[in-house]
Amino acid sequence: METDALTPLGEYANAAVGRERMFEFCAARLGTRVALLRLFYAVELRYGVLVDLARRVHAGEPIDLANGAFNCIWQGDANERILRALALATSPPSVWNLCRPEVLSVRAVATQLGERLGRAPRFRGGESATALLGNAAKLGAVLGEPPVSVTRMMDWIVDWIRRGGRDLGRPTHFEERNGVY
Repeated sequence: METDALTPLGEYANAAVGRERMFEFCAARLGTRVALLRLFYAVELRYGVLVDLARRVHAGEPIDLANGAFNCIWQGDANERILRALALATSPPSVWNLCRPEVLSVRAVATQLGERLGRAPRFRGGESATALLGNAAKLGAVLGEPPVSVTRMMDWIVDWIRRGGRDLGRPTHFEERNGVY
């Protein structure tokens, strides 16, 4: 939830919290209206958790299950919501989680990607009891559900990979649990 305490682990997470604190400070000092959007894994054809999983399944590489669940959102849907969130800015800042509403299982998504790619995924380890997840119910109640479904994202990504589409060469490191990338 947006009201949960922020307990950042690692340099990237600390920088994200620091950025929020700077916006909060300026909003308080100057009365500037701000909407803080906490993005949980944007996905497009060349980047994202779904791309990481699909590429690993396609290459026959093992998939670490330590972070057994995740959220994501299509990059275009995220961009559209960010623009619409300008109208949600307040002082003090409003806080919104930005992702699709469902919590996705790494194992289940990799299995579905494997079915589409005609390859069985390989797994390593087991799912931990916790994962960093967003609950976008608050934003969804205001803006509605993002239009691009996870099923559609997977179909597009699998098609892209089959056609030899390139990626950005920047894995998400979603499986890391220690905050070190």
